[in-house]
Amino acid sequence: MQARIKWLEDVTFMASAGSGHALVIDGPPDKGGRNLGPRPMEMLLMGLGACASFDVVSILRKSRQNVVSCEALLEAERADAVPAVFTQIHMRFVVQGHALKTVQVERAVQLSADKYCSASAMLAAAGVKITHTVEIIDLDATGATPQT
Repeated sequence: MQARIKWLEDVTFMASAGSGHALVIDGPPDKGGRNLGPRPMEMLLMGLGACASFDVVSILRKSRQNVVSCEALLEAERADAVPAVFTQIHMRFVVQGHALKTVQVERAVQLSADKYCSASAMLAAAGVKITHTVEIIDLDATGATPQT
């Protein structure tokens, strides 16, 4: 896996991955940025959410759950001192589907947290307290359409 970060100006950088994808990382205006992209720590938090979500959806599909939507909502707290590392992260998974089994959804989240999510494992090893909750929306029971 490779990545390249190139300074553009002020506190604006272009990040590109070995896969060929790129994005702008920037700081807030009060720090010399123009708010053109996410902050580096936001990228880390988004990476964690994406890594865990990838696992959860994969596990649910392999267990033949009819999942239609999976959303991870993350809230993080950071230390007041420098470096302002994450101290706590709460991940709330909202999973929508047809006839989803609660035990299967909860198991998928737990397997991601305990076994499969590399980002979660790294952060936990560094002392970050990571918690999870799950909300299941059964589209058959509610008659609702998937939220995007």
